[in-house]
Amino acid sequence: MGKLTAMGVKNLTEPGRYSDGEGLILKLAAKGKGSWIVRIQANGKRRDIGLGTLADLPLGEAREAARALRKEMKAGIDVLAEREKEALVIPSFRDAAKLVHEEHKAAWKNGKHQAQWINTLETYAFPTLGDKLVSEIEGPAIRDALSPIWLTKPETARRVRQRIGSVLDWACAKGFRETEAPIRSVIRGLPRQPKKQGHFAAMPYPDLPAFVTWLRGRSSVGRLALEFLILTASRSGEVRGARWNEIDVKKKLWTIPAERMKAGTLHVVPLSEAALDVLKRAKAFRSPVSDLVFPGQNPRRQLSDMTLLKILRDKGDDYTVHGFRSSFRDWVAEKTSYPGEVAEAALAHTIANKVEAAYRRTDYLDKRKPLMTDWAKFAAR
Repeated sequence: MGKLTAMGVKNLTEPGRYSDGEGLILKLAAKGKGSWIVRIQANGKRRDIGLGTLADLPLGEAREAARALRKEMKAGIDVLAEREKEALVIPSFRDAAKLVHEEHKAAWKNGKHQAQWINTLETYAFPTLGDKLVSEIEGPAIRDALSPIWLTKPETARRVRQRIGSVLDWACAKGFRETEAPIRSVIRGLPRQPKKQGHFAAMPYPDLPAFVTWLRGRSSVGRLALEFLILTASRSGEVRGARWNEIDVKKKLWTIPAERMKAGTLHVVPLSEAALDVLKRAKAFRSPVSDLVFPGQNPRRQLSDMTLLKILRDKGDDYTVHGFRSSFRDWVAEKTSYPGEVAEAALAHTIANKVEAAYRRTDYLDKRKPLMTDWAKFAAR
C-alpha cells in the first residue's frame, strides 16, 4: 500500500517532493500542479524517469505506470534509451546530405569541390535515395542507385559511392541509424570497373610553341589564362583563382596562398618575362569590383574550368588542360639538365618519401627562376 492517498494529494499545498514508496515520487510545484517520477536502479546507477503530470495522471494511474516501468526494466529493457529513440526525428537521406554538406564544406578549400559534392548526390543519389529515411537505407538500395552509372561513369560513380557512405556514417554517429554504410557489400554486388588507362592526355612538348602562337591569335580572358597556365606550369584552379594581390611584378613572383594549393602549402612561382607580358594584357579585363586576374563573365567569379578546356576543343585538340604540366615535365627531362627535384618543386608536387620530406627545407626558388625563363623561351618563342 502506498504512503499517499488521492485525497491527500489533492490537499497538498506545500511545494516539494512527496514519496509514495517503491520509487514513485510526486514533485509538487503548487497546489494541484506537479509531476510524477519513478526512481529506479539500473546498472548500479540511480535514474529518475518522468511518468507525466499530476493533471494528466492521478495517483492510481501513476502507481500503475510506475509498476509497468519497473517490470520493463527487470526484463532488461532500457526505457530511457527507447524513449530517446522515439523522440529522435530521423531525417531523410536528402536532408541528411544537406546537413553533412553544410557541416563539412568549410573544411574544403576548393569551392568547386564544395558544389560538386552536393550536386553529384542531387543528380545520382537523390532520385532513388532522397526520400528514404537514413535508418532504412541498406546495401541493395545503394547498389541500385549506383548501378546505372557504375560502368558508364566509373569515376563519378566512385565519388557518389563515397559521398553516400559519408552521409550514412554521419547518420550512424548522430544516432539516426544503427550501423555505418555497408559499402563493402555494395561493391561486391557491382561488376568490376575497367581499369583506368593512362594519365591526363598531354600535348607533346614540341607542339607547344605552335599552340601558344595560335593561342595569341585572339585575345580573351580564357586564352590569357591558358597561356599563363602553360608558362607557369600551374594547375587550372590555381590560375583561375589568381588574384592581383598575389602578384609582385617588381620581384617577378606570384605567391599562391596555402589555402588555394592542393597540398595546402604556400607556393611561390617565378614569373618569366613572357608570363609578365600575359599579366599586362590581362589588365585590359580587370574589373573594379574584383581582384581576380582572370575573371569570368560575372567578374566576381572566377572562370569555369570548362572555359579552358573548350579552347582546346575549339582547336580540335583532344588534350586536357592538366596535361600541360606533363608537357612541361617531359621537356625538363628530355631537353634540359635541371635536376628532377627542381622540376617537381616547380610543379608543387609533394615528396612521397616521408623521410626525405622531413629533411628537405628548400623550395629551390633560385634554381626555378632560370628554369621557368628557359621554359618560357621554348614555349612562347
